[in-house]
Order: sequence, then structure tokens, then C-alpha cells
Amino acid sequence: MPELFREAVAALQSVRPRREVLLEPMRAPQRLAPWSYAVSCEVSGPADVLASGRLVLLHDPDGQDGWDGVLRLVMYVRAELDRELATDPFLPAVGWSWLTDALEVSGASWTALGGTVTETSSARFGDISGPARTDDLELRASWTPTDAGLLPHGQAFCQVMASVVGLPPVGVTLFEQRQGS
Repeated sequence: MPELFREAVAALQSVRPRREVLLEPMRAPQRLAPWSYAVSCEVSGPADVLASGRLVLLHDPDGQDGWDGVLRLVMYVRAELDRELATDPFLPAVGWSWLTDALEVSGASWTALGGTVTETSSARFGDISGPARTDDLELRASWTPTDAGLLPHGQAFCQVMASVVGLPPVGVTLFEQRQGS
């Protein structure tokens, strides 16, 4: 195992997310690069918004077209949305800003950032159980870290997960709306 990859994995393993964010190692994709590592994430927000995601580290000592380096991070996030938020025309731009803001605030250094924000609405019919309608947001992105110091990148991923479900910044308490207010 290359030393650079070992350092990058150790940095991701050192991420200590806030208590609402559950990170766990998972099986990484095997065909995308010679070396890979992945974590899964689940988080629930104050309005019972659920999100799941994964962050995958890829390492190819020879690099790959479009990477602009030998390491690549790939992120996938999926969250349930309430109907009102799902119809907001600014949602894709806001979703993308959750990632770019988190990377900047964490102090991560990267290049070659790209991705998509997808909104989906599904209606259920017949004998399929569950709510009649669901709305979801998917955020897919990849970027190249400039070195193996991936702690800020892992922290940014955790921040994106927290933002997607509407968790307030660490240290800020949400007050529940009172009856009759």
C-alpha cells in the first residue's frame, strides 16, 4: 500500500464528527482506482429529516484524466425533503453551496471540483407502502485534494451532511416553536 494512500486514509479515520453524524467504514468500490477507501454516513435533523451519504477516497499513483492529481474524493449525499423545500427554485444552488462553503470553512485545499445537485419527486401507487409522495435531494461531487491531509475534507463532508438535514452550527441550540406562537 503506497505511503501517500496510507496517510490519506489515516487522516480520514481521524475525523471526529458531531454526535448527530454517524460515520462508519464501508466497502469501497474496487474498479475505480488501484487503491480505495470509503466511509458511510447517516444523520437525522431536527425536523426528522434523514440523510445518508458516502465519501470515497481513490488513489491512482499514475493519476487519471480529469483528476489533476493522484488522489480523488467522491461524495454522494441523499436526503429526504419536505414538499415546500423541494419546490424552491434555488435549492440546487443552495445544495451546491453547502459543499463549497464547507470545503472553504474547513480549510481544505482542492482542485478539479465538479458535481451535480438533483431533485426528485416520487409518487407511490397501488400496494406500495410508505408516504404517497416523497421528495429527495441528491448531491454528487468529486474533487482532488492537493495533499494527503484529508482531515479538513472529512470535516467538510460531515458539515455537508449536517447542513442537508438542517442541523444548526455546533454550539447553537434550536428552540422548538411553541404552541400558539
